[in-house]
Amino acid sequence: MHQLGSERGRGNLLGIEPFMIPQDYASEGAFFDKLNGYLLVAQRENCLNAKTIVLFPEHLGTWLVLASERERIVHAATFAAAEKAMVLRHFLPFLSHVLRSKEKNRIEAAFFRMKAPLMAEIYQNVFSRLAREHSVTIVAGSIVLSAPQIEGQDLILHEGPLYNASVIFRPDGTPDPALIRKVFPISRELPFVTPASTRDLPSFDTAAGRLGVLICADSWFPQAHAALEEQEIDLLAVPSCQMFEMQGWNGPWQGYDGWPMPADVEAKDVEHISEAQAWKKYALAGRIRSSGARYGMNIFLRGKLWDQDLGGWPATLVRGNDVFIEEPTQKAAILSLWL
Repeated sequence: MHQLGSERGRGNLLGIEPFMIPQDYASEGAFFDKLNGYLLVAQRENCLNAKTIVLFPEHLGTWLVLASERERIVHAATFAAAEKAMVLRHFLPFLSHVLRSKEKNRIEAAFFRMKAPLMAEIYQNVFSRLAREHSVTIVAGSIVLSAPQIEGQDLILHEGPLYNASVIFRPDGTPDPALIRKVFPISRELPFVTPASTRDLPSFDTAAGRLGVLICADSWFPQAHAALEEQEIDLLAVPSCQMFEMQGWNGPWQGYDGWPMPADVEAKDVEHISEAQAWKKYALAGRIRSSGARYGMNIFLRGKLWDQDLGGWPATLVRGNDVFIEEPTQKAAILSLWL
């Protein structure tokens, strides 16, 4: 448990970096129990109150594609083996989605579409319950879904493009009607995830101030920060997922992934500064002032899903002129940024 600052009655940004394994996604109950365990720890440390905003990582919900699968899939040796077994188990729905998909990677698109309704149901049920039982605002990481919308108080899917999207759940458990969709999907997402528009980036009134959310790579682009500055945000939350080895954090920065570099980026930095230096210079820590926010937090998903490590890249917390960067670790972490 890491805390920056102290409780002053203004609330806090609480980042949860859970360590996830396939069994955590096997059922709605397992998913809830894992995430609730971290919030119970935060509660014992007196880090939850009516003004708390809880931030979960990018793609935390995406792996709900595993929900209700057989044990041999959950316990497969590799992701490729698990994916193949799932496709064979759901072959007719999978084939139907392959034939109807328009994405460049129709296989990956169909893989998520065939489970999307169940994924969305569990995602809403779990995060709504967590928000309601702990009376906090939750930024529910992100999840890949087909044309998601909030209709009434329900997360509804439609025929249409796949988006990497996030939902804000209020302390009473209801979802905010405005969804956050990733504007700049990276190269591994682009073949099946559709980019959103910066014009559609929302902000949210909370008990702790006006909140903006940028999903991972979006925090590297000045136009995304400019869109939030126009909405006069106070707080900026950045849920991330980086599936690289930890040593990559200190390795040479390879530049922007899937998109041209913005005009304000120094081309000479590519392969000359480290990933760590690049994240500090061009992501949340380096750009937060252009969003107008005074407080910000960027966290990462942790875990091991079959043969895939979810990395251990460190969180960044910004409080005015103070920047705190977590020590790299593959372990779960809870971070409180007091406002």
